[in-house]
Amino acid sequence: EDVDIPSRRVLITGATGLLGRAVFKEFNENNWNAVGCGYRRAQPRFEQINLLDSIAVHDIVHDFQPHVIVHCAAERRPDVVESQPDAASQLNVAAAGNLAKEAAGVGAFLIYISTDYVFDGTSPPYKETDVPNPLNLYGKTKLEGEKAVLENHEGAAVLRIPVLYGEVERLEESAVTVMFDKVQFSNKSANMDHWQQRFPTNVKDVAAVCRQLAEKRMLDPSVKGTFHWSGNEQMTKYEMACAIADAFNLPSSHLRPITDCPVVGALRPRNAQLDCSKLEMLGIGQRTPFRAGIKESLWPFLVDKRWRQTVFH
Repeated sequence: EDVDIPSRRVLITGATGLLGRAVFKEFNENNWNAVGCGYRRAQPRFEQINLLDSIAVHDIVHDFQPHVIVHCAAERRPDVVESQPDAASQLNVAAAGNLAKEAAGVGAFLIYISTDYVFDGTSPPYKETDVPNPLNLYGKTKLEGEKAVLENHEGAAVLRIPVLYGEVERLEESAVTVMFDKVQFSNKSANMDHWQQRFPTNVKDVAAVCRQLAEKRMLDPSVKGTFHWSGNEQMTKYEMACAIADAFNLPSSHLRPITDCPVVGALRPRNAQLDCSKLEMLGIGQRTPFRAGIKESLWPFLVDKRWRQTVFH
């Protein structure tokens, strides 16, 4: 029997996380030989690697010889970055630069996942060529990570993305899905931010963009540099919460829109909308409508799921 062995190899860091799981699945289901690595939650499914251990990183890259590396691992919670700046900088900057150096050493195309928070949110939409001006330490560390990657690997790509949601293991895994309990428990009123403009983006769509970008690069070495991808539905958290309620036929009258700029936690940009036309012109992209994506993601977390199953199905 001729066994079809996929010849294209991809290494995914942060493969245990919300985005990393989707990226691993996307490549794995499209004839790539995918290896994922993680740290705390890695085994048994993924390789356990501490990305701050430069020898371990060198070894896995040299042993596996990937054609592509998608670097999803990061400290991406702005308030955690503010409280643990050194650890966040180690992971978001130093580890990214080191991984880029190792990728360059074996000729692997590196996709570094970055964020819309590199922009200050005062003059959207932002093109890749616009000058970044991060408001918080998270945005600053990711911007420094971008520079470290491109300095160590001139053929690498930076992919900036906004707030993510998708098939979560816990509701707290995404700033979008974490709102579901507030939506469901309609017996008490809940204040929801109605100031910051967000563009919720499904991790499946980002995963598809990563794979399409990798496949485009295999054919065309000029595919490199900075790119933007984002959902195209503009919503505040309040509007997302109302859309979630609507998707599940739940009441939303207990949700209260708060239109003031938030005063606690790390500063956030008001509207860091990303212009995605550069990828679109390459024929790259995928967008899941928010209501469809959120229903698929949150279905397992419905409190009265058993009763509802009879209503919906």
